[in-house]
Amino acid sequence: MASRSAGIIWLSVAGALAGFAANSLLTRAAVGPHLIDPVSFSEVRLASGALTLLALQRLSSRTGTVVGRTWDSLIGAAALAVYAFAFAFAYARIDAGTGALMLFGGVQLTMLTWSVVSGERSGALEWIGLATAAAGLVVLTHPGSTAPDHRGAALMASAGVAWGIYTLRGRGAGDPLARTATSFLWAAIAGAAVVALLAGGVLVSGRGVMLATISGALASGVGYMLWYIALPSLTAFRAALLQLMVPALTALAAVPLLGEHISRRLVWASALILGGIAIAALAKARPRR
Repeated sequence: MASRSAGIIWLSVAGALAGFAANSLLTRAAVGPHLIDPVSFSEVRLASGALTLLALQRLSSRTGTVVGRTWDSLIGAAALAVYAFAFAFAYARIDAGTGALMLFGGVQLTMLTWSVVSGERSGALEWIGLATAAAGLVVLTHPGSTAPDHRGAALMASAGVAWGIYTLRGRGAGDPLARTATSFLWAAIAGAAVVALLAGGVLVSGRGVMLATISGALASGVGYMLWYIALPSLTAFRAALLQLMVPALTALAAVPLLGEHISRRLVWASALILGGIAIAALAKARPRR
């Protein structure tokens, strides 16, 4: 029974990580060649994600509130909306591998930085890890022939910070599946207003809508559900390290699927960013005397 449970946990982890990587690949495949505009993509993704998460929440045995109007719910929805829209606009300008590295690096750096500034005791290793990861971001964005578009990089960094804030606001906030469903729903409602305001600039194709729906329903909705199934069985350190696999998975998959190439700059920046975050997470996970 124990081995079966462990098998379910690791299958859930694998499915969740594949979903996280797929979000980058699907978004780049849709907005990169202009199959759909970033605003419409984000709205379809949020709406299909909300419907999927609401259905999964109803089918599960969880009892968390599905739709809430608390201040925390609205802040979480706002952070989620900023993440989703910045994510899509960034992928109109940068490759999937670079974007995933900046996103997950930004998420982890936001959470680690918050733990430091909020008064949690920090050791030398944590500072070394944060400094190393920051150096990796400098290497990645330093001007040069292989540097990513700076506006796209800034948008993706903003998406990472927003997702980090969303994660921090939701810690210990009841049923994570219900909370995520609520956030997706409110973010989709806000996104509908944005689409209405920008109706003249909407660009939609059937293939673009299909990719956005897959991103929302499967990569986001089902992917997040699988992550929440596995998360209670993972230490914070192991969860952080597993998430750091996503940029590597994305970059490798983008080569055959999107025709991207892995530059030397991306390799060095990945080593510094992911290595620095791993050092800081390890230092944070070690018991303090």
